[in-house]
Amino acid sequence: MPPTPMKRHLVKSALIAGAAFVALAACGTESKDGANQALGTKAAVPAPVKPVRKQVLGLPGMPPLLDPKDVYAADRPNKLSPVVKDFPSRVYVPNTESDTVSVIDPKTYEIIETIRVGRQPQHVVPSWDLKTLWVNNDRGHTLTPIDPRTGKAGEPVAVHDPYNLYFTPNGKYAIVMASLDRELVFRDPHTMERVKTVPVSCYGVNHADFSLDGRYFIVSCEFSGELLKVDTEKMTVIGQQKLPYDGAMPQDVKVSPDGKRFYVADMMADGMWVLDGDTFAKPTLLPTGKGTHGLYVSRDSREMYVSNRGEGTVSVFDFTQNKITKKWHLPAGGSPDMGGVSADGKVLWLSGRYNSEVYAIDTRTGAQLARIKVGSGPHGLAVYPQPGRYSLGHTGIFR
Repeated sequence: MPPTPMKRHLVKSALIAGAAFVALAACGTESKDGANQALGTKAAVPAPVKPVRKQVLGLPGMPPLLDPKDVYAADRPNKLSPVVKDFPSRVYVPNTESDTVSVIDPKTYEIIETIRVGRQPQHVVPSWDLKTLWVNNDRGHTLTPIDPRTGKAGEPVAVHDPYNLYFTPNGKYAIVMASLDRELVFRDPHTMERVKTVPVSCYGVNHADFSLDGRYFIVSCEFSGELLKVDTEKMTVIGQQKLPYDGAMPQDVKVSPDGKRFYVADMMADGMWVLDGDTFAKPTLLPTGKGTHGLYVSRDSREMYVSNRGEGTVSVFDFTQNKITKKWHLPAGGSPDMGGVSADGKVLWLSGRYNSEVYAIDTRTGAQLARIKVGSGPHGLAVYPQPGRYSLGHTGIFR
């Protein structure tokens, strides 16, 4: 018997409902949410994903970077460690040919003390723990400790050929740049007892800086125009190259804030070599001025001050623009060499190597604030204290 109108209506409704269910089940993720809602439930909303800051797997024992994009993040103006916050602000100037250290009060620009040290002091170096300043008496084969709290010198420590001094980023070793001995000597950072001697085949090891992760460092060899790459933990040379310039004499070394490049001053090539430290490939030369010598990063990590000893100028390099943006000329010339930046970042202090003087330069204008007479052959002066959690050595490389 044929279905009644009522039965035909019920069958039609069932077919429509079934088709709708099949259509929902046959669609993708979006339709599944719709099906869930039709069944009286609500799809789970995924939790927002928090951005993960890239962690730098540094040298074991190295304090973590404050910012993986800026190795100098701890060096902001007046951000002094509790260790040094009560130390008096001073400028310590090693006079290479006078065998003395001139101590300058940066507020008055006057010498307040002259300390007798060993033969041919080259650099004044802050220790890793920030508690001691070591005077590198290169030809006297000693290190003279100075207490920066009192300004008093202690008993010299016997160390052969200490031309320059660095510290591994974990504070485990001091590294003596034994220039004439042709050695990198790893020592106890407190007693200076020899731990390991690494002979090198280049001549005149003198300056260095460490990679962002602290696992290697780049060393300049002044007298043979070469660069070394050294594994920090293994204490072994893992790379060596000759600079592509006849008569090259590399000097100071600094890593870029992001750790991607190293800059090496070259006093004969009159510029900075720009090097990829990771690949250790052939570097390129960026001209800065005659007798390029010292490299100092500004407190905001945006610029680097480059001393040009052969022409009495300071070039200002912009890291972001990757170029020299300014050049400051010292009145009456001079021989700006090594130094550092004041704790507030407002003054650049440099020794005048061949003029027996020290220069104080305004970092905002480039104006000379003072020219101070000191002993003969002033070299690696240290401005102290400076911001930072620990020292990697030289005249003050802080992290």
